[in-house]
Amino acid sequence: MTDVGLLSPGAHRGAAATDDTAVLQALLDAEAAWVAAQAKAGLAPAAAAGSARAAARAEDYDAADLARRAEGGGNPVIPLLADYRRRLGQHDPDAVRLVHRGLTSQDVMDTAMMLVVRRAAEPLARDLRATQDALARLAEEHRGTVQAARTLTQHALPTTFGLKAAGWLAGLQDLEEDLAELARPPLALGGAAGTLAGTVALFPDAPDAAQRALDLAGAWAGELGLELPPHVWHTTRRPVLRAAHAFAAVCAALGRIANDVLLLSRPELGELREPAAAGRGVSSAMPQKQNPVLSVLLKRTALTAPQLVAQVHVAASAVVDERPDGAWHAEWPALRELARLAVAASSHAAELTAGLRVDASRMRAHLEASGPGVLAERISAALAPLLPPAADGSTGAQQVQAAVREHATDRQALGEALVRLAAGTTLPDGTPVDESTVAGLLEPTGYLGAHDLLIDRVLERHRRTAGSPPSTARPTPGAPA
Repeated sequence: MTDVGLLSPGAHRGAAATDDTAVLQALLDAEAAWVAAQAKAGLAPAAAAGSARAAARAEDYDAADLARRAEGGGNPVIPLLADYRRRLGQHDPDAVRLVHRGLTSQDVMDTAMMLVVRRAAEPLARDLRATQDALARLAEEHRGTVQAARTLTQHALPTTFGLKAAGWLAGLQDLEEDLAELARPPLALGGAAGTLAGTVALFPDAPDAAQRALDLAGAWAGELGLELPPHVWHTTRRPVLRAAHAFAAVCAALGRIANDVLLLSRPELGELREPAAAGRGVSSAMPQKQNPVLSVLLKRTALTAPQLVAQVHVAASAVVDERPDGAWHAEWPALRELARLAVAASSHAAELTAGLRVDASRMRAHLEASGPGVLAERISAALAPLLPPAADGSTGAQQVQAAVREHATDRQALGEALVRLAAGTTLPDGTPVDESTVAGLLEPTGYLGAHDLLIDRVLERHRRTAGSPPSTARPTPGAPA
């Protein structure tokens, strides 16, 4: 039996940190590091640490055979220990007695899964940084590229693609705390029943045996690059939940970008286009098609992750006693798949955003085609307060709304109607409302709100994390002075 990701296209991008070989290596590293920690504590000769590490190479073990034998004890640690001790004994028989002593299978399994989490976090963070850099460039380059903002699927107001890209970037910036959690997960050490009795027993004559047991745990954490937790978490599964949530948050943020790209790359819109690559986006039946496959896979990931997080929550809520009876086991595949999906998604997103093609002319054309109705909010705010009640009793706002409804697709006709309505009135600054004033109100680039400031706030945050100097905002090209 093998799992090479046949039903999870793109999974190979996260294989080095999350596949069965990676899990096996994490298990072996946990066992070898425990021997090294004992050596540092004076419980074992220094040479034992080197021997333990030399015997802890995943390629020397048969993962498929271990998987079959894991059924006997319910987890892969038990058969792996037998094979590891056998291999270690061929080179350093004295070191065999040091393997796993004071530990239980859950200590090693949980610690190994946290190693997988930490190792998956490295390529994930690297690719998310590349994605953020690409989005920052898009936000800067397209701060003046106007397009229609869409709310509830309909054209709403003018916006810019730069602000949209900045929104995507902000969504990734909000993941900083989640990524920090992934980079420093805790090891697990509690012994057979969560009391550390087996670890304390390694110091039989020491009056401070309990403290020395905790110090040994700290040394183990140091060997593995993990955090020493403040308590035993055999049955308190917050570390697993945190990791699952962080991976899922990555998937959701990247899926949100994919949704926009999928919509805006539809041929009838054509505002965005994915980067091309040999063999990507092809159709088995329609050679003329160029499918947005990177976004499709990102959306797949975003749709899959929530169910996996739910599995982790179900497992955490089913924990009983001092060691769980099945709930713990149910976490492994869900957490590993979340890690695999998130790593692959971050790689897909880096490639997507680095080569994303923006058609500014199509964006402007679609905004223009939506008619002056997209500026109804601006027109009403500027003119409605100036208009006295009409003969039929309609308010200024109602008069403006009626004109917009009647001429929602004809900019010239609406302009003429508004000039007639506002004849003889002046703006608060004394400017007469004439053809020029109304033309300004009907220019989309004049109603972009605080978009420049909003973009700059996101870019400034990006520069701070990248260590680059800040820049000043520039006015939108074409906007009224």
